Amino acid sequence: MSDLASLVQSILAEIAAAGDEAALEAVRVASLGKKGSISALLATLGKMSPDERKTQGAAINQAKDEVTQALAARRDVLKSAALDARLASETIDVTLPLREAPAEAGRIHPLSQVWDELTTIFADMGFSVAEGPDIETDDYNFTKLNFPEGHPAREMHDTFFFHPKEDGSRMLLRTHTSPVQVRTMLSQKPPIRVICPGRTYRIDSDATHTPQFHQVEGLVIDKHSHLGHLKWILHEFCKAFFEVDHINMRFRPSFFPFTEPSLEVDIQCRRGKDEIRFGEGEDWLEILGCGMVHPNVLRACGIDPDEYQGFAWGMGIDRIAMLKYGIADLRQLFDSDVRWLSHYGFKPLEVPTLAGGLSS
Repeated sequence: MSDLASLVQSILAEIAAAGDEAALEAVRVASLGKKGSISALLATLGKMSPDERKTQGAAINQAKDEVTQALAARRDVLKSAALDARLASETIDVTLPLREAPAEAGRIHPLSQVWDELTTIFADMGFSVAEGPDIETDDYNFTKLNFPEGHPAREMHDTFFFHPKEDGSRMLLRTHTSPVQVRTMLSQKPPIRVICPGRTYRIDSDATHTPQFHQVEGLVIDKHSHLGHLKWILHEFCKAFFEVDHINMRFRPSFFPFTEPSLEVDIQCRRGKDEIRFGEGEDWLEILGCGMVHPNVLRACGIDPDEYQGFAWGMGIDRIAMLKYGIADLRQLFDSDVRWLSHYGFKPLEVPTLAGGLSS
């Protein structure tokens, strides 16, 4: 019995000295495990006489219970100490700003935002969106738009041609979205009211030109359309897009093969050191071209110019995005710089609406 008492005291001392849960588990295995010291004593009970088993069994079981309780108590102490140490080392500064949620981390590119903005504005005026292929025929890109073969106006549209086909014809990357207007007039009967946003291509590259850029064109064909309607549409668009109450516009005579008369449009602005403000000031900035659809274009698309007339306009999506959001270099729109996008981009849920504000 004295040996049992000494063994228990020794085990209790080891339990008290255990510095972590791993050390405590080692003491438990050494005492109560399959080959533990107390387990070995319990295994000898079967060889004892009934009287010895009664006396020794009670003492050994009491020793086992005492060690078990000591192990549980020490384990609670060690767990509490480990938690306190973790709390001390993993403190959280609740004054730090909340991290941005993953769904809010992405950004909508300014070109995509402007595309949605202008679509929203023209949809409110009753326009639908028409689309067409980036690879076009010479006929749709030039001939049906009153650019006959050898016409000098084709030189302004230096473009990317594909190798000639067996019949000598050549496909090209479209130089404007006007072929979409042609496709629309060939497939639909008037009245027509569409806008044609999309990518276009020309061999040009500097701070204000890129080989691939974006345009949006508009087309209205009916029996009574005139320049007054065109002026109202463009005026309302500029007010809504630049989000001003009023903006003055100036129409200047120009030349485009597909319109007659043809006009360049300037809008009122004030040029500051680092910004341009619209709807105020005494400066003017050219923003788009427009005019009445040329009768030759109507005939080429199967529309009788004696019965129908219409007007069209076109502007660069990249250009108006730069003007509205203060982007200095057109090439930055295509650099794929995440830092630039985090500055100029829009949050995914900032959907443009006329009621809530296009760029709020």
